[in-house]
Amino acid sequence: MSNNLVAFFIGLFGSIHCVGMCGPLALAVPSFNNKWYLLVADKLLYNFGRVVTYTFLGLLIGFIGRQLWLYGLQQGISILSGILIILIAFSRIFKINLSNQSQFGNILMPVNKLLGYAMQHKAGHFIIGLLNGFLPCGFVYLALIGALNTPSPINSAQYMFFFGAGTFPLMLVATISSAFAGPTVRRKINKGIPYVMVCLGCWFILRGLNLNIPYLSPAKQQVGVVKCD
Repeated sequence: MSNNLVAFFIGLFGSIHCVGMCGPLALAVPSFNNKWYLLVADKLLYNFGRVVTYTFLGLLIGFIGRQLWLYGLQQGISILSGILIILIAFSRIFKINLSNQSQFGNILMPVNKLLGYAMQHKAGHFIIGLLNGFLPCGFVYLALIGALNTPSPINSAQYMFFFGAGTFPLMLVATISSAFAGPTVRRKINKGIPYVMVCLGCWFILRGLNLNIPYLSPAKQQVGVVKCD
């Protein structure tokens, strides 16, 4: 399975969680069009803005990943990423708080202020979607860990683009229809998400072990060395 396809499915399944977390914010974005097709266009722009931000974040983290690939550390980073994902999943399963929310709040305060200003002053849905893409989200972080394991900034940007594309369908429906998924359905789905994360973490670990299993754990590509007589 290709990295981009994995990213798409992370986004697709993760968007079920995003409906509960980001859905209320998306639904709060005012629309000043009475015609249904203009309303849909607004929501398309909003979600497209999120995808653009995810792609941009992928490009940025891709420069870090590129250095790791140049130094031959990609296998170790893949294993470390898998362990990190599993730890995060276990923290959700056993309800252990691993983050300092106050520090996150201070770091993201400028984004929150810009987002509030944009919504109060009737900014375009695309701009609000761009800003929303910077807000903290567990599945965005999960996708960025995956993007870190790609060999170049372009590959990393593509990974995050496909992640965003995976979130697009369900979030579009959620932003158009507030009654899409009730709280009971979201709670049941959210309970299963950490177990999906454990499986994904195991896949990252296997991929870093170079077990020569096609698609699941491919062998490390050897770089040819030219000998001079």
